[in-house]
Amino acid sequence: MVGWGSELSRAIIRLRLTRGGRVALRGLAVGALAALALVGVRVLSARPAPPDLGGLLPATYPRLDGPAPLVALVDQHGERFTIRDLRGRPALVTFAFGHCETVCPLVVHNALAARRRLAERRPGTPPPALVVVTLDPWRDTPARLPTLFERWMLEEGDIALSGPVEQVNRALDAWGVVRQRDPATGDVVHPALVYVLDGSGRIAYASTGAVDQLVELMERTAVRTSSARRP
Repeated sequence: MVGWGSELSRAIIRLRLTRGGRVALRGLAVGALAALALVGVRVLSARPAPPDLGGLLPATYPRLDGPAPLVALVDQHGERFTIRDLRGRPALVTFAFGHCETVCPLVVHNALAARRRLAERRPGTPPPALVVVTLDPWRDTPARLPTLFERWMLEEGDIALSGPVEQVNRALDAWGVVRQRDPATGDVVHPALVYVLDGSGRIAYASTGAVDQLVELMERTAVRTSSARRP
């Protein structure tokens, strides 16, 4: 075992000496973080699932049904924001940063596409707000949020959030976002993660951000909310 560990250490060092090797190691790190995030989601207290709606996901897909964190951040208008400011509107909450050119743009694009598809499939369903919390408060300062809002093609009623580094990190920890920042480049390794919130500000589901998955989870949330409001 000692010999195997030494060989592994030397292999990792050799990988770090080449650009391709560093890319491969970052990929492995993303995979490990994604696995940790999935484990974290699964160990949260899940409530009974809604009836099977005949979609892609099993009826046993875990519903989290926990309160969303209320850590205050700063939005693209320079105003203080917490989840309570949604005032009963459902939401998708995801995490990204401006210098990211891989996972982040895709996750934001998928969330917007899922919202459009939900509107097509369930006309009259309140459209969820898309809330994007930066993973890089060092560079994505509140002053830069209007630029990111446009770059991510967010729409009226959507929210981009940043703030002081300590406050943003506190918010990310409260949301359970697994991440690792490279202090040399400022880049952040992180899994794709989107939370589906109901109109009461509670986390209904966690998703990896695939469009079809998000649509189905939003539909389940809407059905459950409608049922709860019936006398």
